[in-house]
Amino acid sequence: MIRRVCMLFLISGGIAASYAFTASGYGTQSQEMLKEIEEDALYASSTLGRDHIDKRVMKAMEKVPRHEFVPAYLRHSAYLNKPLPIGNGQTISQPFIVALMTDLLETNKDDVVLEIGTGSGYQAAVLAELVRKVYTIEIIKGLGESARERLERLRYKNIEVRIADGYFGWEEHAPFDSIIVTAAAGHVPPPLIRQLKPGGRIVIPVGGVYQVQMLMVVTKDASGKLKTQQVLPVRFVPLTGKSKQE
Repeated sequence: MIRRVCMLFLISGGIAASYAFTASGYGTQSQEMLKEIEEDALYASSTLGRDHIDKRVMKAMEKVPRHEFVPAYLRHSAYLNKPLPIGNGQTISQPFIVALMTDLLETNKDDVVLEIGTGSGYQAAVLAELVRKVYTIEIIKGLGESARERLERLRYKNIEVRIADGYFGWEEHAPFDSIIVTAAAGHVPPPLIRQLKPGGRIVIPVGGVYQVQMLMVVTKDASGKLKTQQVLPVRFVPLTGKSKQE
């Protein structure tokens, strides 16, 4: 249990896809990944205030072929419950954290979600199984372009990728039902708060690169008032762009 808890707290960074999960050779690994996600949720229940991940989210985690979102030389490790490098100093997050952050969004099938930090596109693919539309922004051009090509190849029709500074959000498609940020920021970017619908929520890790980061949920009520909830200490790669300058 000590090993698992340590691993848990030291972490890096509608229309579903028509792509069928055909991971022959990965089925056993995928099921083991799901089992470990469930175990982590149970072990961290006193901190999380819940002891499981929503079944809809678990089904999305099962369906998305994680091995397609990691470099070829790491495919044998794709379903391990740990973060993996994807190039450019970035990582694909630990499956438990992907599942938890997705669960914390509390999405509905007709939602429109904004993601900041596309990376390899894995988190966007998981969300695409649950909501009507995902808009995702990646500041690193090479990562953004490869993620767009990958998601198109896997036939995700309800994801749109933009290469830009995610600090400023995506005003043209706002307001969003929920927003997820997959890199650590020193604060919650004000443009994201403005682009969030009343009743919506932002899930974001907040903290510096060499500080303890806290996974937080920010909710906006009907009057625009914000409420924040601290969920879990985490470790993510930093959000770059405007936020880095402040």
